[in-house]
Amino acid sequence: MIAGQNKRIHGKGQAGWKTWIGLLPFFLFITFFLVMPSLTLFSGAFQDAEGRFTLANFSFLENTFALKSYLTSIWVSLTTSLIGGIFGFFVAYATTSSRAPRWMSNILSTFSGLAANFGGVPLAFAFIATLGRTGFITALLKGVCFNGADGAAICPFNPYDHGFNLYSAAGLILAYTYFQFPLMVLTITPALEGLKKEWSEASANLGSNSAQYWRYVALPVLLPSLLGATILLFGNAFGAYATAQALTGGSIYLVTIMIGQQIRGDVLGNPNEGYALAFGMVIIMSLTIVLYILLQRKTARWLKL
Repeated sequence: MIAGQNKRIHGKGQAGWKTWIGLLPFFLFITFFLVMPSLTLFSGAFQDAEGRFTLANFSFLENTFALKSYLTSIWVSLTTSLIGGIFGFFVAYATTSSRAPRWMSNILSTFSGLAANFGGVPLAFAFIATLGRTGFITALLKGVCFNGADGAAICPFNPYDHGFNLYSAAGLILAYTYFQFPLMVLTITPALEGLKKEWSEASANLGSNSAQYWRYVALPVLLPSLLGATILLFGNAFGAYATAQALTGGSIYLVTIMIGQQIRGDVLGNPNEGYALAFGMVIIMSLTIVLYILLQRKTARWLKL
């Protein structure tokens, strides 16, 4: 009997050892592409060009342009997270409801998985080719006539002559929303699927209508998931760089673009101050991750009921 127990313990030890071997590539990836760059960033934020300890790199807090870059990044991230969150929630609800056909849900989940990861230079090029000054949709609109406020016909209709500009903050928000709402669909769908049918039936048996069910039952249950998904969207937009750089050419002062300018040295040229800017970004991103984890734990408790 003791020999059998020893054999089982030895077998578990071998299985655990093999499991750790399988995780070795993951830990190596995390070490070289996350831990070591983070350590370089943290140490560089508190060093000068000669490698001596200093707090002068954080003088960017007195820099109007640096503070504006943070505020602009936060504003763009909040706007796109709210727009993408609201739109994504309604799309996810429409496909998870019992009245939606199965094929629609499959198509949307496939599209969301692709669109949520479609960003950077390819996304910027796609928007320029579609909504740029010589883009496909812009060319189509130039062949359409609209009635102006005074009733006079506007022919051709060029959206750039009426306030639209793809290469502005509004255009950047439009581009970010493209990958924000599919991410919301992927994030909120499991929570919507976790709503028990028995809850709506019990609510109806007690005499409540659909609006009361959503107000007193569904929304309180989904609120942690909704807030957590919105926070995730905020962090996703806050850390984006390539799309904004390729679309606007750095004309919009986001904090990620300012960090790139500092590290590359093409305009400002102070890598250590760039590390300090990135250090501030890490703090904000860490807060969003912590909030997201806390909200997800609360959601998990509801879904286990």
